[in-house]
Amino acid sequence: MIVTLTANPALDRTVELPAALVVGDVQAAAAIREDAAGKGVNVARVLAAAGDDVRAVLPLDPADPYAALLGRIDHTVVPITGSARANLTITDPHGVTTKLNLPGPRLAPDTAEELIDAVVAASEGASWLALCGSLPPGAGDDFYVRVIEAVRSRLSHPPLIAVDASGEALTRAVAHGHPDLIKPNEIELAELAGVAVTSDLEEVSRIARALVPAKVGSALVTLGGAGALFVDASTVLHATIPPNVRVRSTVGAGDSSLAGYLHAHVAGSEPGAALVSAVRHGSATASLPGTRLASPDDLPAGDVRLTRVL
Repeated sequence: MIVTLTANPALDRTVELPAALVVGDVQAAAAIREDAAGKGVNVARVLAAAGDDVRAVLPLDPADPYAALLGRIDHTVVPITGSARANLTITDPHGVTTKLNLPGPRLAPDTAEELIDAVVAASEGASWLALCGSLPPGAGDDFYVRVIEAVRSRLSHPPLIAVDASGEALTRAVAHGHPDLIKPNEIELAELAGVAVTSDLEEVSRIARALVPAKVGSALVTLGGAGALFVDASTVLHATIPPNVRVRSTVGAGDSSLAGYLHAHVAGSEPGAALVSAVRHGSATASLPGTRLASPDDLPAGDVRLTRVL
């Protein structure tokens, strides 16, 4: 079982344009779709499509039509008042993506505690717990730290914990929660470390090495078209994206990478194979339009080159 927490779920509305976005102009859309989203839900969707046993935990108004979009994904809902935020994504044929993300309804203190209780209950017997995405107003920047502390203190056999977040939520989780895995991109990693952003593989590796294993157990660093890095206490591995991947939309690609890593890890894969799985899943989602997420049939063919960096 893999459990995901989406504290700030979103209804993703994606508009696909037949040409590049022109700011201030009127343009006709080629297509539009809606999906239940938020990072943790996206991870759960990819894992469910891959046949994994997964449960999504999220706060949601019982009357919110968002629930119908979850389909057959096993989920635990903590009731709140107020609709899930609606995020607007605009994509064009060149793979350029523009996103407008709203803040979401406020999470009351008692509801935040109920959400933590629900995560602990859902995590009983789980292999992984993935804490994903932004935090809603009212949750507090330390919310993921509180979740980590509750899960590890209340469960006799707590799951491994992954954090896919940014900004202060990630900073607090790393400083005080010591997660087993973080999944930043190179920009989020640099912000976390307080250094300049770089795309140099060896420099990104050194930045991650300053955190692993002192602050986190391991790091999966997504690098867009340059693939991804996996860093743990003993090695730094780099995987390239498969050849001939045409980027159509980057929405959900990072979430799919995390799902691909978790999918392989629970199947017993070594870090290198899990990294390759992460890159294949992320590349597959990037090659799909709008907010479509990778399924096994979408995984790209072709070799993923795996090398040791440090």
